[in-house]
Amino acid sequence: MGHTIKDKQKLLNRVRRIRGQVDAIERALEEEKGCMDVLQQITSCRGAMNGLLAVVLEDHIRTHLVDAEHGGHEHEGHGDAREQLIDVVKSYFK
Repeated sequence: MGHTIKDKQKLLNRVRRIRGQVDAIERALEEEKGCMDVLQQITSCRGAMNGLLAVVLEDHIRTHLVDAEHGGHEHEGHGDAREQLIDVVKSYFK
């Protein structure tokens, strides 16, 4: 996925922020914080994960589906990009 290499630093920064949010959930549980505090941390983390998924998925669609249609070929070694997209969307809803 060339688009992840292009935006590598931005994606890594997002992952590091998510890691910090997961650590905050762990600390809240260890410190026996109230349910609302823990739930707020979890929903923040989930939102950040959804944001990361949206960025990578959008780039994937633009790079592997739109460009593949215009170029008339699939990227080698990646299989059918449409099927990959369907698999990602299905796994998200599991």
